[in-house]
Amino acid sequence: MASTTFSLFSSPTALLSNTKTSVACLKPHERALSSSILATRTSIYYNKPSRARPMSLRNGSRGITCAASSSALPSALLFDCDGVLVDTEKDGHRVSFNDTFGERELGVTWDVDLYGELLKIGGGKERMTAYFNKTGWPAKAPKSEEERKEFIASLHKRKTELFMALIEKKLLPLRPGVAKLIDQALEKGIKVAVCSTSNEKAAIYVLAASTLGVDPSSCVVVEDSAIGLAAAKAAGMKCIITKSGYTADEDFLNADAVFDFIGDPPEERFDLSFCGSLLEKQYAS
Repeated sequence: MASTTFSLFSSPTALLSNTKTSVACLKPHERALSSSILATRTSIYYNKPSRARPMSLRNGSRGITCAASSSALPSALLFDCDGVLVDTEKDGHRVSFNDTFGERELGVTWDVDLYGELLKIGGGKERMTAYFNKTGWPAKAPKSEEERKEFIASLHKRKTELFMALIEKKLLPLRPGVAKLIDQALEKGIKVAVCSTSNEKAAIYVLAASTLGVDPSSCVVVEDSAIGLAAAKAAGMKCIITKSGYTADEDFLNADAVFDFIGDPPEERFDLSFCGSLLEKQYAS
């Protein structure tokens, strides 16, 4: 049985990247997200909730802001990690996997399309294991199951080190509007957390609400994938989708709103007031 852990920190830099499930809480002046946060992809599967048509802003729409004069504000703003804070998968994790494979001379390269398919498998170690089981293990890989687990763990450790180096060199900047929205929330005293897990069955958003001491129905989640959307909805939370490169064509019909990104003025798509307006609709219904 996979374990689930929770970590609450005064600074995002304290979040260990090797935890299976993590929640990092941000405080004022601590929004410089470190490489230790950007380590795993949220991958949680739930039965689909009932369908409702989301508000949507198509890619290519420019200079449109969804804002509302809202008296309601979320108790907590919860962000998925990869694809939401930073578009890390294609140019971060994939590159780091390939660099690791190259260092070990494994003769393996994951191109953009292949990696998109592999992302359907939650967790980097699980992803590599499934790939090698399907295509054949490299000649330099050990033969026994136990040694292969250690081999995969060593590859993943090195991949994480290379990925962290990319972040520390600021080669993967925050997506547009992320810093703005976090600042708006912190200025209003709203709890902000980064949630990330590689455990397919871990109810990460339920865990976040419970530990933060807030009602799930008063939380707004920012996600980029159908998997994460299902997790947020299963937790009873409002969910805004900001599409990323690998998720643009996924089914987001259950989302409360869908955008291409959060955005900074003059390309802003939505702000904190808009997040609050989603909760007002809930209370009025």
